[in-house]
Formats: sequence, structure tokens, C-alpha cells
Amino acid sequence: MEYGVLSLEKRLKENIKNYHIGDLFSMKQLQEYLKCISTMANVSLLLTERHGEKAVVIGEFVTSGLDVVENPGRKVRVHGRTVGHLYSINQNDRPDTKENTEAFLDILVEQLAEQAAKSYEQMELSIYVDDLEARLEKERYQAKHGEKHDMLTGVFSKNYFNNRVRVIERSEVIPVAVICANINDWKYVNDTYGDGESDRLIKVVADILRKESKPEYVIGRVDGDVFEVLIPMAEKDEAESYCTKVQSACDRFKDDKLTPSVACGIVIRTNVEQSLEDLYSDAEYEMFQNKFEIKNAPGYQERLQHR
Repeated sequence: MEYGVLSLEKRLKENIKNYHIGDLFSMKQLQEYLKCISTMANVSLLLTERHGEKAVVIGEFVTSGLDVVENPGRKVRVHGRTVGHLYSINQNDRPDTKENTEAFLDILVEQLAEQAAKSYEQMELSIYVDDLEARLEKERYQAKHGEKHDMLTGVFSKNYFNNRVRVIERSEVIPVAVICANINDWKYVNDTYGDGESDRLIKVVADILRKESKPEYVIGRVDGDVFEVLIPMAEKDEAESYCTKVQSACDRFKDDKLTPSVACGIVIRTNVEQSLEDLYSDAEYEMFQNKFEIKNAPGYQERLQHR
């Protein structure tokens, strides 16, 4: 995961929403286990996913129209989130037997939750270790190459870009176009498709920024999904033309998952006394104005969600 590494604690809290019963259990073993329980306790059992989709049925159950909100049954919860619901039909007649069976089913749900939690934690720990190893590899790469280039995108790293900013300021070059470019709805892609696709989106946009640029353009990745571009000695309307070409290239991109879109803000340095850092804040403000226009334009949400 290139854009930010969550702590293991936060991963466990957040990522459980992406797991299903089939991810947390061996379904064949779970089926056999619940069959044994059904026989021992003389009950019919139904285990559903968090939203009510059928996972395992033992015995006679009418599952159509099941409302897990109004009738949640026994909730199987892992790290504070419901991952499934257990329903039962008690076929015992004696009140004392029924009471014992209900207590037994409460224990069963606790056992299912514990087993699911162990399985979930093992899988997430494995992913977390892989993420940390990838991050260490990135740090080793950047140390070897003097942190000049961002490992994911190939544009300048934040530290190296800031050095170039200081060099341009000291050279008293004017005019300089300052562009803030931010990927629209990066979080939607991350939440919907995961870290790999959201990282790929960042790389796709960086490739477009680089392809549409000229050799003298200075392009840096200054935050996870944010880029800054400097155009020294920018000609009239050159920055506007560049941003238009970048946004058009994003619109032409065809993919079954990614729909890149970039909001741009532009400010021109016309006085050597002006700080490029201060101008970037102005460009960032302009970028947010552009982002509002793009995200509220007709058809944007349909394109984003491939509708």
C-alpha cells in the first residue's frame, strides 16, 4: 500500500467490512460443524452474511424476505462489526431443554466469532507485513537513488521537488506557472477496489502529467494523490493549455475500474518577491474550485461508478 500505511490496529478495525463468511471460514468444514450442532441440539440453523445473504442452511428454513435489521438473530461480530447472523428453530418441547439449547447457541455464536476473528487477524497480519516490506523496499530504493524520484510514479519526490522550488526562487525566474493537481475521488477507488487499484490510479495520473508536459516542466508528487507542477518562463495561457490537455487525456482513459479525473489550480508568479510556497496555497484554492465544478458536472458520478 503506497499511499499511507495504516497501523495494524486501524487495519483490523476498518478492513473487516470487506470480508464475507466465506473469507473467514472453510465453508465445507463450517457446514459439517453446524450439522453436528444441529443434530446434538435438535435445532435447525441458518447462518447469513451481514446483509442477510444465505451462507449455510441446516434443516428447514424459509429464507425469503429475511430482514436482518428488524430481526437480526444472533449477531456474529468481529472487531466491532457484524459479519453474520445466526438463526435457529428450536425443535425441543421441554422448557428446560429449550433454555439449555438457547444458552448453548449463545456459546456457539461466541465460538464462531472467535474463530472468525483469528482467521481475519492472521490474513490481515500477513497483508500488513507485506505492506511494511514494500515500504521498506521503497525507502531503500529512495535512499539508493538520493530520493530524487518518487518510487511509485517516477516523478520527483517531495523532498527533491522542494529543492527545485528553492533553486527556481533563487534564480529569480519570472514568470513561473504554479499548478496544483489533485486526483478526484481517490478515496472512492481505494474503498471500492483496494490499495492496488488506488495506487495504479496515482501512477496513471502521473504518467499523463508527464506525457503532456515539456522537458522544462518540474513535476513532483507532494502528497499521496496531489501533484505540483512548475513551468518556468511560462508563455501566455501555456499552463491553462497544459491542464486542459491533462484533463482531456484523463477523460479519454478507458478502463473497467479506473476513471481518472484531475482538478487543477493555476497561479502565475510575476514578481521575484513572490514566494512559490505562498503561490502554491493560492493554486490549491483554485484547484478546490475546479474540483467542485468537475464533481458537480452532469455525468461525472455515472462515469466514476461505470454506470
